[in-house]
Amino acid sequence: MTGYESLKTSAVDLGSAITVFDGLAGLPGGPGAKLEWIRARAADFVKEFRTTGMPSSIRTCNLVTLPYPTRFGLFRAARTPAPFLTITNRMLVIRWHESDGRRRTLLFEPSDIELGANTPYFAELARRTPSFARHLLLREYDSVETHLRRLGISVEEVDYLLFDHLHTQDIRRWVGTTAPQPDLGAAAPIEPLFPNAKLVVQRDELSAMRRLHPLQKPWYQADKFRDLRPGAILPIDGATLLGPGLAILPTPGHVFGNQTLVMNTDTGIWASSENAIAAECLTPEHSKMPGLRSFVRQWGHEVVLNANTIETTADQYNSLVLEKSIVDRAQSDTRFLQFFPSSELTGHPASPGTRPTFSHNAIGHG
Repeated sequence: MTGYESLKTSAVDLGSAITVFDGLAGLPGGPGAKLEWIRARAADFVKEFRTTGMPSSIRTCNLVTLPYPTRFGLFRAARTPAPFLTITNRMLVIRWHESDGRRRTLLFEPSDIELGANTPYFAELARRTPSFARHLLLREYDSVETHLRRLGISVEEVDYLLFDHLHTQDIRRWVGTTAPQPDLGAAAPIEPLFPNAKLVVQRDELSAMRRLHPLQKPWYQADKFRDLRPGAILPIDGATLLGPGLAILPTPGHVFGNQTLVMNTDTGIWASSENAIAAECLTPEHSKMPGLRSFVRQWGHEVVLNANTIETTADQYNSLVLEKSIVDRAQSDTRFLQFFPSSELTGHPASPGTRPTFSHNAIGHG
């Protein structure tokens, strides 16, 4: 743990534990038994979750559209000559009131796009890609701070930062540091942009970041967490109800500490994570993208994973089925589900055969 003093974690509790999925991790019988168990418990979760109410509002903010290897995003299923597809990273701004009337603000996927580009995998990809090709597929939108100003939310009002997992993330500018950061040109500790915000993360992922496996290292910037302000990280263990109609569920597989944000809204229940990059990956039998329907029919699969770093493939499959089992159907096209990828597949002329059949583009509520 040397060098990770910043991962001393806050003692403040968050929300309340959700127990309906307790026992899954220790269930005997292998991943098939776990899949059956998940299906059986999903309806119980939905029934209980609907009674918790709804958050006050949810707003969606585009951050960046960028290239992503097709072989990762549409794991083994796509039939296309395009080596890259494009995905759009978006931030959700979610607000709710506690029982005592206090208003809370959570930012889901508030990526620092500039610093995220330093992730070893993407830095190497950029080095090997001609600049004209990068510019063709890359589009940056407004920054996190600009979006908040547009919504009339001050940085002091932000209580929580949440990511489905910490691949690519560097949050030093968001929560501040205890030491100078020469790579950012900072000769003194960095003052936090969000002085009252805490990063909510599964304790399992924090533990993994202290000693990364070689297969994990290309995707993390773990060294950038060493000097974070003490108390800036708020660990949780397992499923947690954050507030009315707002929950975090562990969805391991993509990383061991993966988590999914679940929301109860005007249109029903939504889930958001990066376990899949398109809503049709949860109902691929309705996809018009070349290869998806035939792939799942040939192999008897029911979902198509986002598979850049599958730490446990069967667990990620099970996690995506869990997400599929708890969300409602999309009102605009009931063949598809209210699964909102935190990085959503976005059609591009340079990536033939990867245009999605259906896109959500945003969640709006309240």
